[in-house]
Amino acid sequence: MKRFKKMAAIVAVAFLIASTGAFAWDWPWNQKDENKLSIQGSTTVLPIAQKAAEDFMKDNSGVEISVRGGGSGVGIAALVDGAVDIGDASRPIKTKEIIAAKQKGINPVGNVVAKDGIAVVVNPLNPIKEISIDKLQAIYAGEIKKWSELGGSSDPIVVVSRDSSSGTFEVFNELVLKGSKLRDDAIMTVSNREVAETIKNTKGAIGYIGLAFLSSSVKPLDVEGVKPSNATVVSGAYKLARPLFMYTNGEPSGLAKQFIDFVMSPAGQKIVNEVGYVPVK
Repeated sequence: MKRFKKMAAIVAVAFLIASTGAFAWDWPWNQKDENKLSIQGSTTVLPIAQKAAEDFMKDNSGVEISVRGGGSGVGIAALVDGAVDIGDASRPIKTKEIIAAKQKGINPVGNVVAKDGIAVVVNPLNPIKEISIDKLQAIYAGEIKKWSELGGSSDPIVVVSRDSSSGTFEVFNELVLKGSKLRDDAIMTVSNREVAETIKNTKGAIGYIGLAFLSSSVKPLDVEGVKPSNATVVSGAYKLARPLFMYTNGEPSGLAKQFIDFVMSPAGQKIVNEVGYVPVK
């Protein structure tokens, strides 16, 4: 009987700890390492996050920052699941993502760290130099299928797009497709680099990438007569532009705040410019 009462008391205490969280906050496996920061998401924001993390760690001994891509949707989902401290995104968070976050006790706050233009690119051998948004919509919807319809070669148009987890995909769909369905034979890619590589290796291809990924291996087209550049994004002349975000759970605090403050500092905004994007300060 005494043994039974002793066991019952132990079970009661265990239940109390489990249900109230008593003492649990002090257990080592429930403590977050204040010197570690995890960042994941947009491959567009990735160059900013990577370079900023490198410089931040050089100036702050003992701090460890892990940075991964995967796409804006992946980054926001990871933040909602509590798997990362910062979710990078090249688009605003969706209503359904906010609802999912609230259900898990997460309050996503978007911190705009830069601006970007979505450059429409073709293979350097393509003679086409400019395009309208209406023609671009017709290409991606499958209504225009040959370059000859635009005054170019007889080559078929190979459409290259980002996948559905990409913020660039979401913004391009909103600004260009405007509700039209993407053609079924579009090549879906997981990153800006993969788009650029596909364009480089495919004579008749067309795709879209962030400004930071422009190089001599692809040819940017003027859109509505305007070149994609930092200057035209700042002036508002280039229509395919968007803000870039670092999302946090609530207002940034702790190491996440220190890092975002660094990105927003003159040194951080210099990095934004150096990697090919438009500073916001």
